[in-house]
Amino acid sequence: MALEQNPVASPEAAPDVRRASPAARRWLTPLLVVLLLGQMAVAMGTTAVQQTPTIDEPVYVGTAAEYLHEHRVVHNPEHPPLGKLVIAVGVALADPRADPGFTGDQGELGRRLLYETGNDPWRVMLFARLPVIALTLAFGWVVFAFARELAGTGAGLAALALYAFSPDLIAHGSLATLDVPAAGFVLTSAWLAWRARERPRRYVPLAGVALGAALATKMSTLPAVPVLLALTALSVWSARAHSTSRRRALGRAVAGAGVVALVAVAAVWLSYLVVDPRLRWDPEQPVPVVHGLRGLAVDLLPFPESYRDGMRVQFAFENHPWQGFLFGRLYTGALWYYLPAALLVKTPLGMLALWAAGVVAVLAVRRLRPVAPYLLAPSAVLLAAAMLGARNFGTRYALFLPMFLAVAAGCSLVVRRRWITAGVVALVAFVAVSSLRTFPYYLPYSNEAFGGPERTRLRLHDSNVDWGQDLGRLADRLRERYPGERVWLVYKGSGVPSYYGIRARDPRQVPPDEVRGLLVVSDSAAAKATGRLARLIAGSRPVDTIGHSITLYRR
Repeated sequence: MALEQNPVASPEAAPDVRRASPAARRWLTPLLVVLLLGQMAVAMGTTAVQQTPTIDEPVYVGTAAEYLHEHRVVHNPEHPPLGKLVIAVGVALADPRADPGFTGDQGELGRRLLYETGNDPWRVMLFARLPVIALTLAFGWVVFAFARELAGTGAGLAALALYAFSPDLIAHGSLATLDVPAAGFVLTSAWLAWRARERPRRYVPLAGVALGAALATKMSTLPAVPVLLALTALSVWSARAHSTSRRRALGRAVAGAGVVALVAVAAVWLSYLVVDPRLRWDPEQPVPVVHGLRGLAVDLLPFPESYRDGMRVQFAFENHPWQGFLFGRLYTGALWYYLPAALLVKTPLGMLALWAAGVVAVLAVRRLRPVAPYLLAPSAVLLAAAMLGARNFGTRYALFLPMFLAVAAGCSLVVRRRWITAGVVALVAFVAVSSLRTFPYYLPYSNEAFGGPERTRLRLHDSNVDWGQDLGRLADRLRERYPGERVWLVYKGSGVPSYYGIRARDPRQVPPDEVRGLLVVSDSAAAKATGRLARLIAGSRPVDTIGHSITLYRR
């Protein structure tokens, strides 16, 4: 079915900028797109410059440097190479010194590159983050294009505004990590599968490339594979000519899904071949043994051995009894409702309202129903898989929601009512104000109903609030306000405090009576504090906070 024949894509679907003069129309929409993405770029660039390495970043940056110098997959097999190859573009531009004879684990690999080989960690981290920032902006264009095709230019701009002001996407899009790239590639694959309704020969292979890129970035995207294959088959079926028999149309639909699968598998293999054309694999740590159905599923994966071993590592992580923290409760294991609760805290209130309106619109409005599976099915499957996971570490495991649901939210404008248009504009403005108010502290954002970023630490931990990003800011604060004072530090992160000029001891290693002066505790460590640390905090008075992620106490 041609896209122009699809009522969802009708130019009458939603209000847009057509009321402007012809000359204004040519520049108004591009200008608004540039402004929205420009403010997002400024926000991400600012945080990239100011934040010290988060917990996961040194691993990815160190592995990216290893790819460049060793041309082998050795460390971090639990994540495929593509996302780290993206990071490697920035690392190559920074051109840091590397240690070709390094034999430690992946955590030590990153620390050595950043702090022990004469490199400037500020410069290396900034360059490593820049390619992810660029990719995040590119996915913003996908959000705009997808929503515009469905419901008009106004819908595209509304969707892009929600994307560009999302605190979670700004926070993680400014880091040298894999969460935003993986989610963005899944969105891109769904969009291209939708476009295959019009031109399957062009868009089916491209959907396979995007799906392969997602699989080659994070293994957590695997649950989306059957959904996207089914959506591709649906698109090819919808594109059949009226003269085509049902049997032939079904065969073409199955063939289309097969093409996506084959191209995706090829993309994964290519990502490994780019690193090492000989596909050598000699893991630096023992690979867990996986039994039962999981073991059989891993063995059947049509991917390189290092990918399958990485899956085994991931399954071992799922069997680990991780600690979680939610609404003041410290627990061991996982809560199935953790992610919905965390999203309720960390998503702007206006965005939550527009997400709900968008879901209702794509389900209830006849013209939008054909796109509902493309927007809602991948999101639902990935969310269910993340909710069943063992790691309650943050909303970064659900970054696909602000992408897919931004598109759905823009589609709410398909209902041509003046009050709906005014409501969408007002809610988008509310989201923008809420996002701008948290600048530049996007990682600890929480919405107004939960007290804002200064109170996130009372309800959540880890990458929701404190991921080790404020060590540099702590060093500046200690020099400016507390020069010469004795400092006791419990820091949860991958940075090296001494590099930033912080001279401190661990208060847990001495008798409590000796702990006098400033007690500095990462909020993630405070959330999980027990025993001696809990007693030290209880006997201290909070006097300062750094970036809403580190608290200073006076003893």
